[in-house]
Amino acid sequence: MRKLLLDLQERSYNITIGQNLLNRSDLVSGYCEGDKVLILTNKVVAPLFLDKIRTSLPDKNVFEFVIADGEAEKNLANYEAILDYLIRNQFRRNDTLIALGGGVVGDLGGFIAASYQRGMGLIQVPTTLLSQVDSSVGGKTAVNHPLGKNMIGAFYQPKGVIIDTDTLATLPEREFISGLAEVSKYAFLGEKRIQQILEQNVEDILAREPNVLEELIELSCAKKAAVVTDDEKEAGARALLNLGHTFGHAIEKITQYTTYLHGEAVAIGTHMAINLSISKSLIDQQTASRYRSIMNSIGLPAVANAEVKLLDMLESMKLDKKNQTDKYRLILPKDEGCEIVEQELTGELEKAISSQLSL
Repeated sequence: MRKLLLDLQERSYNITIGQNLLNRSDLVSGYCEGDKVLILTNKVVAPLFLDKIRTSLPDKNVFEFVIADGEAEKNLANYEAILDYLIRNQFRRNDTLIALGGGVVGDLGGFIAASYQRGMGLIQVPTTLLSQVDSSVGGKTAVNHPLGKNMIGAFYQPKGVIIDTDTLATLPEREFISGLAEVSKYAFLGEKRIQQILEQNVEDILAREPNVLEELIELSCAKKAAVVTDDEKEAGARALLNLGHTFGHAIEKITQYTTYLHGEAVAIGTHMAINLSISKSLIDQQTASRYRSIMNSIGLPAVANAEVKLLDMLESMKLDKKNQTDKYRLILPKDEGCEIVEQELTGELEKAISSQLSL
């Protein structure tokens, strides 16, 4: 079992990584204050892991709320329905919400916990690779708005994050590969060991070799924890964790969250970011090719389908929550790490996007 501390003084918490953790009542129940626990999950995850979590809470009054699967479920309607459920069942501020699932459940559950009675207990139990290496750590919570992804939310830290790597055995191949997009991001941010593993251990990664996956997850969480400790509310360097995301979120919105998984859209967006970096001489061709090769070798897409149009991309990107002016606020890779660029609408931006769109 591996354990990391995300140090935020009085709001610090542990990220625990290992096998067979969902059966550890000392670990799961140990984070739960109050008498009542709501387990929020979805229809795919519930049959697999809900009973394990229930069994690990022998001394609690356990409730459950199960939503449908998919990014479209991260909406205000579900947010309101779950708040209504908490109120009707007389949950108190010191009770606990456990978010059991992927990024959608984690983001939605986190925002509900942040909102209910101005903040109730929250435990993140991510069951997808993407949520284990990224969205469960750092306290970003949100729901989507029809005009943009993650436009309504809050920074709210959990009491703890429990990453049971056994859950990855049931993850569909496409979902698993999607999660590797976020792992790749850390490599492009300068994490040399992650880059080395992605380049030298592709077969072990795709075979889901437990020791390799645990190391990748630990390294990814350690990087994110370090960034969040220095910049919890994304006033500066934390924005670098959004490499590929401005483009990727636009792709997701345009396709109504039904065509691409989050990691797939981010991977395409990262190719767009690389294109723009090349045109600005921020990255040399050799490094750019190396980054593209990493994403290609693990099976991530590079080109969006014909449903995605340039003008729609540019319009959607205007509403990205990271923008601070009328310019596009983009994260671009360099030969070493990444940087934040305030980008005007220019031909080089249009070309960077168009190069990854199907004609």
